[in-house]
Amino acid sequence: MSDRQLYAVLLVVLVIVAAISASVGAYSYSLPQMYRYIGEGFGWIPTTAGDEIQRNVFLTLRLPRVILSILIGAVLGLSGAVMQGLFRNPIVEPGLAGTSAGAAFGAALVFVFGGTTMAFTSPLGTLAVPIVAFMGSFAATLLVYRVSSAFGKVNVFTLLLTGVAVNAVCGAGTGFLSYIARDPQARNITFWNLGTFTGADWRSVQLVGVFFLLAFIWIRKHAKALNALMLGEDEAALLGVDPQRLIFSLLIANTIMVATATAAVGVIAFVGLVVPHMIRILRGPSHTFLLTGSALLGGVLLGMIDVIARMIIPPAELPIGIITAVVGAPVFLIVLLRDQRRGLPGIYG
Repeated sequence: MSDRQLYAVLLVVLVIVAAISASVGAYSYSLPQMYRYIGEGFGWIPTTAGDEIQRNVFLTLRLPRVILSILIGAVLGLSGAVMQGLFRNPIVEPGLAGTSAGAAFGAALVFVFGGTTMAFTSPLGTLAVPIVAFMGSFAATLLVYRVSSAFGKVNVFTLLLTGVAVNAVCGAGTGFLSYIARDPQARNITFWNLGTFTGADWRSVQLVGVFFLLAFIWIRKHAKALNALMLGEDEAALLGVDPQRLIFSLLIANTIMVATATAAVGVIAFVGLVVPHMIRILRGPSHTFLLTGSALLGGVLLGMIDVIARMIIPPAELPIGIITAVVGAPVFLIVLLRDQRRGLPGIYG
């Protein structure tokens, strides 16, 4: 099967998952209903009187949630593929490398202190959370990378230990902020740490969508350079790639989209680990397919998980992070043990 055919299959599955996700919940919708409501929302079809409540629920709650869950999955899938390429190891993902924890800590700072001691955030308005989240995310990721590559190559055990340390520090900071925060602030931070789509709206869809699109275009442009980096920094330099410039630019693009996603829905772990690994099984390690494939499969996976989260304990819903951890943790252990048996602690899989 060619790359285009696999893309087509993933797109079809993505559309099916989106349709299923949009149709189930407190209100159930048929395909004709969803088509009519979307047409009415965009002005393509005259508005029909008599079902305003169902239409408003679909257009203001259900549809943005479905789109946001797919976008977040695409962000995390793409981020996992990028970070595994930069670290040259297939068991790296934003959560393990401190990216998500750093973003959560930065965003929590804005929620707790944004209107008081962090006066510089006032001119930023609604962009304060993603900007400060980016700062925390980038600092944490850069620290993990520098320590794990201190001796010339990325060592997975050093990376994991550094990631654990950075995650612990960021988690302690977020926990302290939760402790001193008022009830609404503490509740928001708690839900962030578990991951939730309950606050999905069109504003968050637009914000995440714009940053994802810009980051995807930039990252996809460097797919061949990432392939060269898999051989090592010295070898990539011989092939005409500037490793330090490549790593720095992709870290910025990656942390921007992850920080924005974390600001919107909180910390969702293991998606960035599982998705690229599944794509490698289907197509191999080349980033020319891996990047786009990971984005598509990430959207499919998180869209399915969102459906499961809403159906397990209705009318309540299970936090997204709980389900992704249950699914992703065993996969992480399997990959780690497999690479350890092969004797590949510091080599990209």
